[in-house]
Amino acid sequence: MSVDPKIAAILSGISTATLTTVLLKKGLRNVWMRNTRPLREGQKRLVGRAFTLRFVPAREDLATPESWASPISTRAAIEAMPEGCIAVVDAMGVTDAGIFGDILCARMAKRGVAGLVTDGVVRDLAGVLGTGLPVWCAGAAAPPSVAGLTFVAWQQPIACGGVAVFPDDVVVVDQDGAVLIPQALLEAVVSASVEQERLESWIMREVDGGAALPGLYPPNAENKARYEAWAAANPVG
Repeated sequence: MSVDPKIAAILSGISTATLTTVLLKKGLRNVWMRNTRPLREGQKRLVGRAFTLRFVPAREDLATPESWASPISTRAAIEAMPEGCIAVVDAMGVTDAGIFGDILCARMAKRGVAGLVTDGVVRDLAGVLGTGLPVWCAGAAAPPSVAGLTFVAWQQPIACGGVAVFPDDVVVVDQDGAVLIPQALLEAVVSASVEQERLESWIMREVDGGAALPGLYPPNAENKARYEAWAAANPVG
């Protein structure tokens, strides 16, 4: 199931910084996936459903090059990824074993996967960049995944960067990293985020005009009334 195009279009214009603020107001503090940094500068903001993959610590009888041909493998998982999804990979924060290299990323790009998010690292850095697949991760390392990890499952609940991610949760990624929106809260978060962005745009205009921050950010009763009057005089659309 893909994200509704109208919702995806709205979220494409909302920063992850705004989303974390809105989610905080709704009681969710742990939604930003740690160590999910853009692999390439200038990667555009992406919105998509999470397709989850999970690694556990390497066990010598399982984490072998032969395991790459197993029915339970990253190769098989990639073939199950729907177009437009964001692959979210629990690599346990391991940074000395690359979970995906250029060939796997090339296949993901070919299948129309929107991007890859992981708290681990990739390998074959130049090749991965060459595939054009947008990647958010903790960096790069030469050794293969089996040097430090065992792949065990896909489309199960995972922990990526310390955040609980369930299949089909919505993920938004930009230059600040990856943020999770629980599916059940999606519509409420989108609505509140649009209003938050509009309020902050008005506050920025006030700051540009020389206004002081106390009572403005966040707005006190007087400034809230001023903002509401401005918003009523400048309706969206």
